[in-house]
Formats: sequence, C-alpha cells, structure tokens
Amino acid sequence: MTSTHLIEKAESYLGNLCLDIPCRRVGSAGNRAATDLFAKIVASCGYETHSPEFNCMDWSQEGADLYVDGDAFEVIPSPYSLGCNVRAPLSIISSDEELEAAMVSNQILLLRGEAAREQLMPKKFPFYNPDRHKRVIQLLETRHPQAIIAATSRDPEMVVGSQHPFPLIEDGDFDIPSVYMTEEEGLRLAEYAGRQVALEIRANRIPSTGCNIIARKGAAGERRVVLFAHIDARLDSPGANDNASGVAILLLLAELMADYSGKLGLEIVALNGEDYYSNPGEQQYLALNVGRFGEILLGINLDGAGYYRGDIAYSTYGCPVEVAAAIRRVFSAYSGLVEGEPWYQGDHGLFLMNEVPALAITSQRLAELMAGIIHTPKDKPETVDATKLATVALALQDLLYHLELST
Repeated sequence: MTSTHLIEKAESYLGNLCLDIPCRRVGSAGNRAATDLFAKIVASCGYETHSPEFNCMDWSQEGADLYVDGDAFEVIPSPYSLGCNVRAPLSIISSDEELEAAMVSNQILLLRGEAAREQLMPKKFPFYNPDRHKRVIQLLETRHPQAIIAATSRDPEMVVGSQHPFPLIEDGDFDIPSVYMTEEEGLRLAEYAGRQVALEIRANRIPSTGCNIIARKGAAGERRVVLFAHIDARLDSPGANDNASGVAILLLLAELMADYSGKLGLEIVALNGEDYYSNPGEQQYLALNVGRFGEILLGINLDGAGYYRGDIAYSTYGCPVEVAAAIRRVFSAYSGLVEGEPWYQGDHGLFLMNEVPALAITSQRLAELMAGIIHTPKDKPETVDATKLATVALALQDLLYHLELST
C-alpha cells in the first residue's frame, strides 16, 4: 500500500468525521454516525467487531439572557446545565471562605475572582477530583441558590485552556442552572450586588446512548496489543486534532493489518467519551477488562498526532527495556517522529492505572494545540497534516510486526 493511498484515505476520513458529520459529542446523532462509520470500516477489513453500549446524556441549548434593571449582560449556558427562567437578588462570592459563610438560598450567585479561578471537576468524574472541588460543589448544593453565574478568564492547566471564558461547571449530574461570562462582564455585573437579576437559560438534557467500538484480529491468547483513539469531540468543535486524527490513524492501521494472522492479539478501540463530563466509554472499557489488563503487552494511545506544526511526538510509560528499545529503534526510521515529553491527560492513563506498559503518540506542540485550538471551532481538518497520519500508521504497522516476532 503506497503512502499516497494512505494520505488520500486519511484526508477522506478527516472529511467524513469533521465535515460530513456536524458534531461528535457523546449521545448525539453525529456521535452515533461516527461510531457506525468506524465499525463499518474495520469490519470490512476482517476484524471481529463489538459495539457495547452505555447510557449517556445529549444536550441542546439556544442561549441565555441576563438582565438587571434593563441592562443586558452576555452569558453562555454551562455545558449540560438545566434550563431555567428565574428572578432573584444577586449575591457576589469571590472566595471559598465567602462561600463557606454565605447564606444565599433563593439568590443568584456570581462567582468571580479566586472562587472562579479553575474549572470544577464533575461530581462523578472518576479519575481526578480534588478535595477543594468536591467541597465547593457540596457548598453550592447545600446553599440552594436559584442559579449560578461564573465570571472566568483562562485555566491553562486544564483541558479548557483554549477557552476564554471557560465554563466553571460542566456537569450533567449538577442540577443548579448555571452560565458563564468574561471577567470583564463579571466586574460590571458585580456593581449590581443585591439587585434583582432576571436569568433565562434555554437548554435541555436529552437521555441518550453511546458505544465504544472494539475491533479484534489475530490470536485469541493471553498477549495482545491495544490501540486507543477517542472518537468523540467537544461541544461546538469539529475535533480534527482532538481526535479525528487519532481515529483516522486507527482506520489506516486497520487496513494495513487486514491480513494479519500472527500470534499476538490485536485490539483496535474507538473509545467514546474522553471529552464528556463522566467518561462513560473509558469506564465501560475498564469494567469490561477487570482482571484482564495483565494480558496487554502494550497499550497505545493516539491523540492529536497530526497537528500541522512541529513533529509527531511519542512517549513511553513503564515499558520493559526491550519494548522501549524496540519502539525507539522502529520509530527512528521515520522522519518527523521523535521522542517527546511525557503527558498524562490522555486515555493512556487507563493503562497506567492498571500497570500496563503504554505508548502515547501526539504532537510535539501539544501545549500550543491545547492553548489555542483544541476544544474550539478552530480545530478544523486544515490544521491536520494527513501525511503525518500516514507516517504514524506505517510506523505502528512496523512496530506491531516487530513485537509479534519478538513475542
């Protein structure tokens, strides 16, 4: 198979996932179209394919309005917020200490300053949830405000680093309606402390389902290599780098390995929910593999690997000396594929928490991606270099055959 063919295929898959499908948020029709497409392609390459479902929530919104004494303020509904139409006095909270002391039942809260410095983890987020976040959520729920307004700036340490302002709350399990605004709007609104605020949020939660796609080939024994790429995308983002690029690499690799019948098990997984507040696909995969992670020789995660600027970067985690050496030896033959800095925000964390050797492949300029493109409307196919996707697919093919021979 020629590189030209792979590049054309990669470009086609990016178009399918980012342009033909309007959105890939979990629970949406577009998300289902994306998983159906993935399943159809890998099945056509001869893989045994499974599509285990999970329950989730879709969400729709038509904006929000905020008025005080006839003055309008620009606000954005928090993702997965309930809708509301309320009028109540405005109370200002600028610190955790103020929230601890506040008696704000039936008021509308404006969280600003230190109280809104970082995005709060969802109540049931399984992998990372600081004590401070849990305490703030508990306080908000026990104080019973009518609604929450968050004035935010940037949170460069979190996945919302590219969003300005960012949603302080993004949680379908949190039932106090909420919106967010810029710090500048928050400063203007704070002048109306104690006045009556009218807030309408036009939003709906929609019960839905989603699925992972798990494709298998090769031996059914106790040794397998697992490759992940998350197929969902953030609300309002085409998700080309995050992560149609990784999904396209998996599809290229599935075709390259279509005739594989070696002694390693090969498992190609389109995970669903990495950009969703409760990570349902990741939790499902963990549950399906309880007691079986010891079978995995190497777990590979692909996320953001095709960014048009900089090189492709790989990093290894807990790999035996011989596996790490094989990765470096194979990848050194490919121009523009370099060893980079470790990062821990991706789905390879599922391997690490189960003590499975892992390999992650992303962009050398991941920080640049996260700061300005990922999770925004700018994450379009033109920011992805399809040649890089073909390079990664060919390098992984070589690595898999090398591992198969050394097993």
